[in-house]
Amino acid sequence: MPKALKKERIVAPHFVWLLGQRHGIFVADGRSNKKDLGRHSLGTRDRQEALQLLTRLDATKAVEQGLADRSILDTTRTDRLSLTEGQRMYLQHVARPAVLGGATARTVKRYRAVFDKFIPFAQKEGVQDWQAAASKSVLEAYGAWLDDEGYDYATEYLELTTLKQSIKWLVQEKKLPASCLVALPLRKPQGTTTYCYKPEEVQAVVDHCLGKDELAWLGEVIVALTTTGLRIGELAELRWTDIDLTTNVIRLIDTRSHGNKAERAAARTTKSHRDRMLPIHPDLRRTLQGLKQHTDGRVFHGPKGGQLNPDTIRNVLVREVLTPLADRFPAAAGTKGFRDGRLHSFRHYFCSMSANSGVPEQVVMTWLGHQDSKMVRRYYHLHQEEAQKQMAKINFMGNRRKAKQPIAKDGSKTVKKKHA
Repeated sequence: MPKALKKERIVAPHFVWLLGQRHGIFVADGRSNKKDLGRHSLGTRDRQEALQLLTRLDATKAVEQGLADRSILDTTRTDRLSLTEGQRMYLQHVARPAVLGGATARTVKRYRAVFDKFIPFAQKEGVQDWQAAASKSVLEAYGAWLDDEGYDYATEYLELTTLKQSIKWLVQEKKLPASCLVALPLRKPQGTTTYCYKPEEVQAVVDHCLGKDELAWLGEVIVALTTTGLRIGELAELRWTDIDLTTNVIRLIDTRSHGNKAERAAARTTKSHRDRMLPIHPDLRRTLQGLKQHTDGRVFHGPKGGQLNPDTIRNVLVREVLTPLADRFPAAAGTKGFRDGRLHSFRHYFCSMSANSGVPEQVVMTWLGHQDSKMVRRYYHLHQEEAQKQMAKINFMGNRRKAKQPIAKDGSKTVKKKHA
């Protein structure tokens, strides 16, 4: 006898069904409900069609049992939007041409990763289409799953926001009914949990890398990150044509709107989609002058001379630098420390050092490519040592009182004698 296929548990709007196959034809088994709903052949070998037919069957049985009005049969046609089809539609919209407001390939990739986690989760919960997925309870369950899996707060916020945006777009495009709009307020992440290096830690990291031939390339990358505040993706795309040693500036140009379609496909983008310029620090200038110019035109390269790969850099940083040096910079129990630093921590360091050096916030905002000053303030914080110095400079009491002279036992003021 052929081995029985495992049945799939489907949680429909009204009942629970076991979806299986008999001789290749999908069958819906509703006998596990409080009211035995029997077994029903769905008459198809196509799983997606079977799920649509099951939704119709579920509504029909709900009407028969007096649990729903017959009018729901008008809204449970077999044209329900599958999860994969809704994903395809939304990502196609996000990837529309830049002139129409489309996002970068990197953003599309990030959104796709959201659906790649959400859809298997939803299917495991018995949710097979967007009419069922567009539910507060489903999104709350997904958020709880992300939390249990150890994802950080910012990731949870981004994923749930992406799902809400996709549902809203599907409703606007008449792919889903207006009743599918989800009211699920989310608390936006405040501040940042990214560790900010201290000067002595950065110096130790650079010295460690430049002291080893096999890590010299990483030392050069770190010098560049700490003296420019560039994101690692921006540094990986930096080319010699962006650098003007005569005027001592770096020009980052967003080329998404330049050239024809083929040229735009290989275009370089900045996160804000705006060009920006920043001066070259003397430490970076010395590093640049010592670099060999490769035929690919890029300034910085990986360990074997190839294009910088952010994942490779991150792994080497942790394995070859942070771990060996961790004992020199221990962290207090329960707090993040040197070992928790990552590539983005150098961007924090750049902001922190700029703030400590008295660089105006508006200038730092321009260097980093931010328009919203709130985003700059996220990075623009002082180390406690500098904060103490700044606090001590403030004269809260107006003209400061002169220190009182010591009083002698007879009540007269004593005068300190000047020594020759």
